[in-house]
Amino acid sequence: MDALVDFLIQHGQLGMFISAFLAGSILPFSSEVVMAALQLGGADPWGLVLWGTLGNTLGGLLNYGIGRLGREEWITRFARVTPDKLERGRRWVHRYGAWGGLLSWVPVVGELITVAMGYLRVGWLPSVLTIFVGKGLRYYAVVFLVSLY
Repeated sequence: MDALVDFLIQHGQLGMFISAFLAGSILPFSSEVVMAALQLGGADPWGLVLWGTLGNTLGGLLNYGIGRLGREEWITRFARVTPDKLERGRRWVHRYGAWGGLLSWVPVVGELITVAMGYLRVGWLPSVLTIFVGKGLRYYAVVFLVSLY
């Protein structure tokens, strides 16, 4: 894992985009380490927020697409979402709809939310917008906190 993180850091903004995509998808990865290292190394913080948000949003949309496939057995098998977690996500998304995308940045829970949004056929455009805003606010917060260091 350290070799992957080093590789991503060496590739600057592209590395930020890739790490954010991985972190936003169902794959276990943390893009904050890459972002902090790049920012402390002198990278443009606004570029990091932009590329991080875009990559993380696309990762969330991959989850949405997996959910959109609509076969619970595929979601539990390939996304490794247990049936009880999928049910919790389903109830949550029924309650909040596309607004749930604002919390798509939360580790583990965010992946469940985005899979459930696709599974329940929440509108694509409102989903993209709320996922983008939620993930953008997350990266803005990370850049702000690192700047305090």
